[in-house]
Amino acid sequence: MTGISKKELDVISFLEFNEKFFFARNDIKQFFRNENEMNVYLHRLKRKGRIFKLSKTKYYLIPVRAFKGYWSELPFIIIDEIFNGENYYISGMSAAYYWGLIEQIPAAVEVRCINKQGNKKIFNFTIIFKRVRTLKGKKIVRRKIKEHDFLVLSKESVEKWLKSR
Repeated sequence: MTGISKKELDVISFLEFNEKFFFARNDIKQFFRNENEMNVYLHRLKRKGRIFKLSKTKYYLIPVRAFKGYWSELPFIIIDEIFNGENYYISGMSAAYYWGLIEQIPAAVEVRCINKQGNKKIFNFTIIFKRVRTLKGKKIVRRKIKEHDFLVLSKESVEKWLKSR
C-alpha cells in the first residue's frame, strides 16, 4: 500500500469518523475545488486500494482497520447499495441459502434487476446480474441484515423454484 496525501487522508478521516463506508460523490465534494480535482483524487484512492467503485456515483471505503488492505462486506449489503434499495431482488441459490433451504454456500450471488446485466467481481464474490422486464408479480420480501435492508425473493417462491429444477 502506498502513501496517502493530506487531502486523501482528510477525505478518508471524514468518512470513517461519520461511519460512511458507502458514500456518494456529493458526500465529499466539499474537500475539492471542482469536479475534475475530485475525479483525480478518487482515481488515486481507487488505484491505492482505499476505495471501490460500486456505481457511477457510489463508492465503498475500505476501512483503515482492514488488514493489509483486504476487506470484505456482506454481498447482500453491497448489492442493495449498488441499486439504492430498489428495482432488484436476490434470487437463485443465494436466496435458497438465505432461507436455509440449501446448506452449500453459493459461489456467486444472482440478482434480478431491470437495468443491469453481466457479471461483476467485488471483493471475494461474484455478482451475476440478470435483466428482467418487470419486477411486478414477483413475491419480493424486504429483510434486514446488520441493520441494513435488502430485497430477496420470498421463501415460497424459492421453494417452488428449487422443486422445478
